[in-house]
Amino acid sequence: MKSTAAALFAAAAFAAAMSVAAPLALQTASAQDKAAPSTPAAMPAEEEHGPSLGEIMTLQQMRHIKLWFAGNAANWPLADYEVDKLGDGFNDVRSLLGHEIVDQHVGKPMEALEQAIDRKDRKGFIAAYDSLTAGCNACHHALDHAFVSIQRPNMVPYTDQNFLPQK
Repeated sequence: MKSTAAALFAAAAFAAAMSVAAPLALQTASAQDKAAPSTPAAMPAEEEHGPSLGEIMTLQQMRHIKLWFAGNAANWPLADYEVDKLGDGFNDVRSLLGHEIVDQHVGKPMEALEQAIDRKDRKGFIAAYDSLTAGCNACHHALDHAFVSIQRPNMVPYTDQNFLPQK
């Protein structure tokens, strides 16, 4: 308990010191700016970097898992939401790898999934989902990442989400 109180006291003291020091630093910097000649800084422009392919693929894997459990439970609104988000992720992949490789491997399976979901066709959903999974693995092989092998999930990792249709 003493260490918690000491930590709170230290945090409060730091915050108080910053509330005094920050305005002084701004005033000092402002005075220096007025005194210094105005020459542009030779700073390279920073490029904005989006998420890496690995980060996108981690989200794609999550969406792939959630899509399976939603469609398998015939929760068509959730399946529609997840396939839409999966499509958004594939658009991000297209921006990094190009349209050709993504469309070649997952284009038709994604269309088949969307159609099965629209028809509320569980058998069609399962076939399209398995086709998408095979397309993902084929893409991984084409990119020399065959060690990333995707399959149907066999357990729900999201214990805080109910995948059954809601009434």
